Amino acid sequence: MPYPKLDRDRLSIKKLVDRKNKVYIEKDHVPVDQKPAHLSELGVSLIEKTAARIMSARKGGHSRMLTFGAHTIKNGMAPTLIALMEEGWVTHLSTNGAGIIHDWEFAFQGKSSEDVRENVELGQFGIWDHTGYNINLALIVGAYEGLGYGESVGKMISLEGLQIPALAALNEEVVRNLPTNADHAAASADLAGVIQKYNLTPGFLSIPHPFKHYSVQARAFELGIPFTGHPMFGHDIIYNHPMNHGAAIGRVAQNDFLSFAHSVQNLEHGVYMSIGSAVMSPMIFEKALSMSQNLIIQQNGHIDNHYMLIVDLAKSDWDWQSKGEPPMDNPAYYLRYCKTFQRMGGEMHYLTADNRDFLLAIYQKLTENKRG
Repeated sequence: MPYPKLDRDRLSIKKLVDRKNKVYIEKDHVPVDQKPAHLSELGVSLIEKTAARIMSARKGGHSRMLTFGAHTIKNGMAPTLIALMEEGWVTHLSTNGAGIIHDWEFAFQGKSSEDVRENVELGQFGIWDHTGYNINLALIVGAYEGLGYGESVGKMISLEGLQIPALAALNEEVVRNLPTNADHAAASADLAGVIQKYNLTPGFLSIPHPFKHYSVQARAFELGIPFTGHPMFGHDIIYNHPMNHGAAIGRVAQNDFLSFAHSVQNLEHGVYMSIGSAVMSPMIFEKALSMSQNLIIQQNGHIDNHYMLIVDLAKSDWDWQSKGEPPMDNPAYYLRYCKTFQRMGGEMHYLTADNRDFLLAIYQKLTENKRG
């Protein structure tokens, strides 16, 4: 027999407008011209080296990938991330589920970041109507449309709403697609079930996003640049809402993983930057690189000349590039993300820095080099 499960339909879900927040994007965003804090001599050297590699990769048409944890969004770095896209410095951005949520909440209400300790004690952490309802619905619609995780949410923000199909049309799609395209038939059935459960009216569902100019994933959608989301089940507050749909999450997340892997395929002579993502970034990168090598080896090629810069707050005096992997009795061995990336071939460097300082420094150096 199946294990017993918690019934989310019984949860007391409160209004997002009533939630206390700690970050207000209009007040707390970081302007692109703000000077970064002091960087070490090594930090300055790595910024210069990375900027040169990005410029070379752009000239050669190679991938310039930027992967980051949720704090990059929560720290107000949207203007710099958007500028890096608009000016052609990066070709792919990716984050985890929390990064998607903070970006959406900023676009929707201009504020984000609740008090976890206080709200868990109250039985209220993550149990908010608009965040859980709208993001999950966007992912269910996106799965039906064949989109990715970040793309689904970015489209909703950019268009300020969602297109809800007619129930009869969806039922016809289920029957028509079932023999030849079972995945789309299932996605159509999933959406039809949600429309019935929540009594959704067909047509355009307006969802205003008055602060959407701060949304990185919306701007990526508008520019046609992949912004991929890489969630893990149960890690994010949207799983607390009854609208949450596991099959839809799986479909859009799989699309984004394959989009991420497609960008990794073009990483020879390209650049991969990983900022403050200790788990998601190295884990998806090693699988994507393995698949990419598999395909390229079949064409008698190999990805060997990729450049990786890993940025985090943890200190490490180990020279990963020249010394390789440290012995197990060295604390640096347990910087798992560095260890994983060091095993990926190419050229890897580690920089101890705040994500705000790094992004400001790399953007300003690229701008300076372009003018020079």
